[in-house]
Amino acid sequence: MNSSYKKYLASPYIVWMIGFTIIPLMMIFFYGFTDRKGHFTMDNVAAIATPEHAKALILSLVLSVISTMICLLLAYPLALILRERGVGKGSFIVFIFILPMWMNFLLRTMAWQTLLEKNGVINGILSFLHLPKLAIINTPAAIILGMVYNFLPFMVLPIYNVLVKIDDSVINAAKDLGASNFQVITRILLPLSLPGIISGINMVFVPALTTFVISTLLGGSKILLIGNIIEQEFTKGSNWHLGSGLSLILMVFILINMALTAKYDKEGEGTAF
Repeated sequence: MNSSYKKYLASPYIVWMIGFTIIPLMMIFFYGFTDRKGHFTMDNVAAIATPEHAKALILSLVLSVISTMICLLLAYPLALILRERGVGKGSFIVFIFILPMWMNFLLRTMAWQTLLEKNGVINGILSFLHLPKLAIINTPAAIILGMVYNFLPFMVLPIYNVLVKIDDSVINAAKDLGASNFQVITRILLPLSLPGIISGINMVFVPALTTFVISTLLGGSKILLIGNIIEQEFTKGSNWHLGSGLSLILMVFILINMALTAKYDKEGEGTAF
């Protein structure tokens, strides 16, 4: 197959990238750095410093970091268990983790709204057992729960994908030299699985930082994250310039995550599954 023919095969992907990646990004930059009259301005980006926007950004960062850390603490032991059991990539257990990702994201989140609401399923069971009800809906805890539930598979799979590639002979050699199980995990498995950890953090932190569906359904109108404000500026306020300017701020955090992934996962080991 000659090189010119390969270029023709790549043309649909090039058209896709131009139409659905490059052009939308150019529009975001244009609206972000212009006012309604089309004049250049930095006001849209500087608006992140206002008390309302700064509070929403800080809250988004805090909840995203907490959710990412919880996902990591849950995912790593789980990935280790799957590796120790010799679970293959095509096994039923791995399929169970992937299965929720096939369901619509909005439906999964609405299911938790039904479970957590004041007269929901969970409080109904607690009431039947004469136990105190949970007042978790419309709180940051509910948002964190929704983030962890929706994004946990994105943390498990990259870590598991790296762990399963580690040769058992390396671990056996360490144990033969007197290493304990704790030392095997901290000095061998953790360093070797760092690409998967970084990739998992990137895949969880970015959507958690930019989400607005989870905070809308599980946080109600009481809790506004930066994603909610941006969504409202585009849909309700019809202020694409301000919404684009705030989006550019979030893009900075996304670029930082991409840089970390490129540095620690150069071969893409944490993303190939």
